[in-house]
Amino acid sequence: MTIFYVLLAFMIIASIIAVETVDLLSSVICIGAIGFGVSLMFLFLGAPDIAITQIVVEVLGLIILIRATISRDLTFITGDREFFGVVVSVVIIFVIFLAGIRILETLPDFGTPIFAKVPKTASQTYIREGLTKTGAANIVASVILDYRAYDTLGEATVLFTSIIGATVILREKARKLLEEPE
Repeated sequence: MTIFYVLLAFMIIASIIAVETVDLLSSVICIGAIGFGVSLMFLFLGAPDIAITQIVVEVLGLIILIRATISRDLTFITGDREFFGVVVSVVIIFVIFLAGIRILETLPDFGTPIFAKVPKTASQTYIREGLTKTGAANIVASVILDYRAYDTLGEATVLFTSIIGATVILREKARKLLEEPE
């Protein structure tokens, strides 16, 4: 339970930095850190599919935001770094490292299925009652189309919307049209 509080504090600090910083690129990076924290929370809560979706959407969102930020804000990296910025960066990397180690501790032994570790998982219900409740001969089809239909539809919609948004922003034709004089 303490890992939730650490991740929550991490996300709050990153959101404060994102709001208060003057540099747009630093703000976008902090927003990415918040999304990474949210995906870790989903992973700890036992929702790996939502965590994967969050990571994909976060990566595509960061690509879009960084592309928009670089075109608006010219950021030059110099050799001088503030001590506070270096300390904050090291602390954030350390927290991410500890969270990764914590995730590795919760995984079962190699070769042991996850539902064998936790007996009352949804997968046990799908296998035990899938044929009688859905009437589908294929258990995978019954899970995707009956038990998790809205979830699957929502995840696919989010992924396709993110890909279309990234394609629209990163295409060459739009940049050429903006550069042409009227």
